[in-house]
Amino acid sequence: MEAKSDSGRARVIYTARTRTTGGRDHGIARSHDGNLDVKLTTPGSTDIGTNPEQLFGAGWAACFASAISHAARKNKVTLGQITIDAELDLHLADNTDYFLSARFNISIPGIARAVAHDLVQQAERLCPYSKATRGNIEVTLNLLTT
Repeated sequence: MEAKSDSGRARVIYTARTRTTGGRDHGIARSHDGNLDVKLTTPGSTDIGTNPEQLFGAGWAACFASAISHAARKNKVTLGQITIDAELDLHLADNTDYFLSARFNISIPGIARAVAHDLVQQAERLCPYSKATRGNIEVTLNLLTT
């Protein structure tokens, strides 16, 4: 199955390569360069490891923070440390239909709230994860007091 892309206009700047053996219950995920090597567990498990929702939340939040930084540079805004607490909910409807929702609690200290709000809105349009999930996942962006 081939994914829809804008490959006619864009060049690939990075390809992440991972291999996952097993699933969320006692699986293992590793990157080809060895920088990622995690045991997988089910949500709420006391076993050592992480679950796909945590990995997705961490990756998305990191990407979103970078998109905020990119928007700030573009708008000539100097930022301090951006912090995003990502909360991903795994839902089950009718005992068969799984889906996700997300909340980002975003802190951008040291700048006016209106400027921070504008940067978050720009980041939502820039972030590749946000683009990929738009219309598929309910997302709440909470800008905390700056």
